[in-house]
This record gives sequence, C-alpha cells and structure tokens, in this order.
Amino acid sequence: MTKKDILELKKRLNKTDCSITKLCGCYVDGNQNKVLTFSETFLNLDDEEFYKYLDLSRKCLSGTVGNNLLQLDFPAEEEAPGGRQQFLMGIKESGLKNEELLERFYDLVIEHYDFAGNYLILLFKDAYDVITKTNDGLKLDESEEVFDYLLCAICPVTLSKPGLGYREEENRIGARVRDWVVGAPDTGFIFPAFSDRSSDIHSLIYYIKDTKDSRPDFVEHVLGCGSKRTATEEQQIFSSIVKQALAPVRDDCEEVLLQLQESFQDITCPEEDEIYEEPEPVILTGELVDEVLAAHQIKGEAAQHIRDGISREFDAQPPVLQNLIDEKALEKNAKKKEEEQLRLQVQNLQKELAEKTFLSSGEEAASDDTSDDISAAASSDVVLRVRPEKAPLIKSEIIDGQKCLIIPVEEDEQVNVNGVDTIL
Repeated sequence: MTKKDILELKKRLNKTDCSITKLCGCYVDGNQNKVLTFSETFLNLDDEEFYKYLDLSRKCLSGTVGNNLLQLDFPAEEEAPGGRQQFLMGIKESGLKNEELLERFYDLVIEHYDFAGNYLILLFKDAYDVITKTNDGLKLDESEEVFDYLLCAICPVTLSKPGLGYREEENRIGARVRDWVVGAPDTGFIFPAFSDRSSDIHSLIYYIKDTKDSRPDFVEHVLGCGSKRTATEEQQIFSSIVKQALAPVRDDCEEVLLQLQESFQDITCPEEDEIYEEPEPVILTGELVDEVLAAHQIKGEAAQHIRDGISREFDAQPPVLQNLIDEKALEKNAKKKEEEQLRLQVQNLQKELAEKTFLSSGEEAASDDTSDDISAAASSDVVLRVRPEKAPLIKSEIIDGQKCLIIPVEEDEQVNVNGVDTIL
C-alpha cells in the first residue's frame, strides 16, 4: 500500500465519481446499548446527508501511511472458514443485506471498541472500476478490474456545546437546544486492502486518528489481524529506551536523542540523483544501531541497554527508520541552533562595532592633539613628540656653548625625525 493507492481511492469520494451503493449503521449509547440500526441506499440520500456521510468516509483515508493508515495482514487461521477474514468477506459479498452478519459485526465492535460515550458504526459498500494506466500514468478506457470493498467508520457522538440561541416558537433568546452530533471517525478500516492498484484480500487498510494508541484489542478481536504499532508509538518506545539507558550516566539525554534522530535523518535522505524517486524505506537493524551509537560515542552499559531494549521491543517487527524521527522536534532544534548562531553573530558584530568606535574616538583625539601641535608649531622653532613615559627623561645641557636637548635612546628603540626613520 502506497500513498498513491490511498489518494486514488480518496479522490473518488465526491458527488461526481462516488459509486457507493449501500450504507448501514448502528448508533450505540454510553452503556453499550444499540439505540438505532439503519440501512440506506446511498445515492438516494438527500444532498445534505449525502455530503456529510461522504465526508465521514473520506476521513478514513486521511493522514500518513504508516502512522494513521496501516496495512494489516490476516494470519492463515483467520482466512479459514469461521475466521475474521471470511466473516468480513461474507458481509462484503452480501452487499450489506445480510442482517444476521451485520448484527454480529455490530456486537463484535461493541464488545471490543473501548470508548466511554456514544458512537456511530457506519458501513459503506463501494465498487471501484479500476481503469488501466500506462507506464507513464496515462489512463486507458478499458477496466483493469473492479475493486469491490467495504469501508467502516466508527464515529464518536457528542453533545453540542451549550449556548444561547433564538427560540423561534417563543420569539426570544434562550438556552440553545443541545443536539447529539456525529464527529469525525477515530477508527475505521477498508477491506480488502487496495495495494498496487489491485485488491488484496489477505490484508486490510486500518485507520486510526489517535496515533498514540493503535487500539490493539480492536485490531486483534474485531479485525482478526496481528496488531501493528503506528510510527508515533514506535517513536515513543525508541525515545523511552534511549532516555532510560542514558539517564544514569548523562545529563543531556534529550540532546543525545535528537543527535541520534539527526543521524537517522541523514541516512534516510535520498541522494541528489534520486530526489525525484520515492526512496526505499530503511529498516532499523542491529548493525545500523551499532554504527550510530559508535558515531556518537555511546559505549558500555548504556549502549548495551539500548541494544537490548531495541531487540526486545522491535524483534518481531523492526521499525522503518523514518518512523523513529521526530521531525517537529528536529525542526524546533534546528531553529534553536539557528537562533543561537544569529545571537553569536550579533554579539560578534556588536564587539567589532565597539572596537571600531573606540579606535575612531582615539583617532579623533589624536587628530585634536595634532591640531594643537600645528598651532603650537606656528610659534615654535622646535616641535618634539615622544611617548608619555619618555618625557620625564628629557633634559637640557650646554654643550660647546650651545644649549641642547638630551633624549636618552635605548638600543632597541626606533627614532623618527620629521616622518623619516633615523638610525642613530
């Protein structure tokens, strides 16, 4: 099952292309009582109801493949007579007209769907005439096969919010009547699966809204499939393993976890010449774990704890590497690093500016001194400039009847007379 398969099914669920023929449902209250069951010819519904039900069916094809949408396989025993796959096949082939099978399905959902409140079970029957496509994606007129399938949506039903409204019968503003409103589905499935533009009766497409809880009891007892973790669940388990391993020896567990995920992200990024192709999923292996841990200098007991935890939790179903990456956290961390770099750049620029300002002020002071010197030079025969520490050493003497200035000069000192370096 790919994203293209999902989109191909989803885009048909509109007024023009919709081919849903039958709709059945069961309304269940918070005490697990069947309040109402119904059966409708879908195309005969009023427009308002038609579009609302169609929107609910589309929701079961929303989200991310591998997270909200999982392809679940039936074990061999469930494909035998009396198995769940055969049970779902019977409901589909009856065209939702076998009341006994429908009642059994509703009872099965009520028993294993863990929800505190009212909800609505919906079953749609559809047949998609799959048009043949060429290798370059162009459609041909002839049909490749008919994809005959069931779509189930389980929708929470909640009371509308309290508020004020216009009470027409009494011609006044008063408390609004609260209605029971059908919400978007939080669980659903499509049987059989639509894989590589073809029907796959050995599996189904499972939809879950809350990716933190894949409802394994519902999957195993209602659908008869082996439970499968969502990408969010796998990510949470991996994060927990790393933090528990590093907590006794390091204070920067969160930072190290982000560094490991950045390494995973580098591994999963396609090469430049493959950027237009869908990359093959990279599976987390023991060798890959060792390689990444060594790259980040994670050794000893901490490294062994991580290896053991990954082997224990993911031995049956090794995760796709992409599922272990918290892209939002990495994006937030990258933004934080960028802000820190900008802050350092601003500090450096401020420092440079301060230094230039200081030098500039010194040059102005020197310029003022030079102006004074020039003024003094206009009325003096000799103008002398020396370093401040040299001034106290200057003295005057009479040599050969001539008054002279004596300036002591060390061997390593340089002398400049009227802008010309002079060797003494």
